[in-house]
Amino acid sequence: MINYDLRKIRAVVFDVDGVLSCSTVLMNADGEPVRTLNIKDGYAIQLAVKMGLRLAIMTGGRNEEIRKRYNYLGVEDVYLSCAVKVTVWEEFLHKYGLTDEEVIYVGDDIPDYQIMQRAGCPCCPKDAASEIRGISAYVSSYEGGKGCARDIIEQVLKAQGKWLSDAKAFGW
Repeated sequence: MINYDLRKIRAVVFDVDGVLSCSTVLMNADGEPVRTLNIKDGYAIQLAVKMGLRLAIMTGGRNEEIRKRYNYLGVEDVYLSCAVKVTVWEEFLHKYGLTDEEVIYVGDDIPDYQIMQRAGCPCCPKDAASEIRGISAYVSSYEGGKGCARDIIEQVLKAQGKWLSDAKAFGW
């Protein structure tokens, strides 16, 4: 269980590679990455959006397919090519009037470190880098791309009384 007052969480921000997708990325014939995505993570993401939780993606990845996938699930804020994520973090917080304490950030590797030091509730998958596990308030029992996002979102929505709370939960 996440040791944090999840009732005050207004947003969850995810990295992609190693968090929403497995750590291993296949390459197509053109050298473009081909990511795997977990369908249960997808369900939880779209439900969280429907239930009013603000979600965002911050990734160093450049593929527009990432934006398409998460826009399809209802995520409006998809930031690609994030070289220094803390700059984008500041913009995101300002855009929605959020404080660090109201946001969970889910990362898995060194590019996520600065933001995770700022986030009210830093979380990571169980296969995250040791430095990231060391600063996380919660280490999921799931690996990145294998249910980590679902685990975290489900805990937040349950704490807020929004998990399976109405008919929105029973469809896409």
